[in-house]
Amino acid sequence: MFGLMRRFNRTVTDKTVYLEVFGDNKVAYRVITGRISSFGCSISTYGIEAEDYISGDIETIPDFSRNIEDAVDFAEMLINAKIKPKQLYNKALGYLCVSL
Repeated sequence: MFGLMRRFNRTVTDKTVYLEVFGDNKVAYRVITGRISSFGCSISTYGIEAEDYISGDIETIPDFSRNIEDAVDFAEMLINAKIKPKQLYNKALGYLCVSL
C-alpha cells in the first residue's frame, strides 16, 4: 500500500553570528544562531559555517545542533584540525556519530 507523504520545509531564520574565529589557514569558522519554526513552535538552533578566504569556498550547516556547547566544541575541533570548507560535512557526520 502506498500513501502520500508530506515533507515540511523548515528553514532557519533570524541568523546571527555567535562566534567567529579566523584560523591560521585563512579560513573563518563561525557558529551561527538561528530559529526554526515548526507547528507554531519556535526553536533555537546553532549552525556552523566555514569560509575559505583564499579559494572563496563557503560551506554552511544551518542547523547543526540545538546545544550551543556542541556547536562551539565542533568549531574548536575544526580550528585545531585546520579543516577546509569542503571537508565540513564529513567531519560533522563523524562528530555527530560519536557525540550521539
